[in-house]
Amino acid sequence: MSEAGEKHWLVRPETLRLLWRSGLAVLALLVIGDFFVHGHPNSQIDGTFGFYAWYGLVTCVGMILFAKALGLFLKRKDTYYDDE
Repeated sequence: MSEAGEKHWLVRPETLRLLWRSGLAVLALLVIGDFFVHGHPNSQIDGTFGFYAWYGLVTCVGMILFAKALGLFLKRKDTYYDDE
């Protein structure tokens, strides 16, 4: 077991910075790759520059907002299981 007070490697600030920078670098490379790869769009909108990047972002934000709204309807009181 690790020493008391030592944080897990995934929650250390330096690891979080590295993960953010790595993720942003991969995203930037994928968007830059759009200059060099000729796609075969099925419609006008998926032929736009960086379509898959912004479509993924918009879809992810939409799923998060939907989950938050759904949570409002499905939420129970903290004492839900104590009220028998």
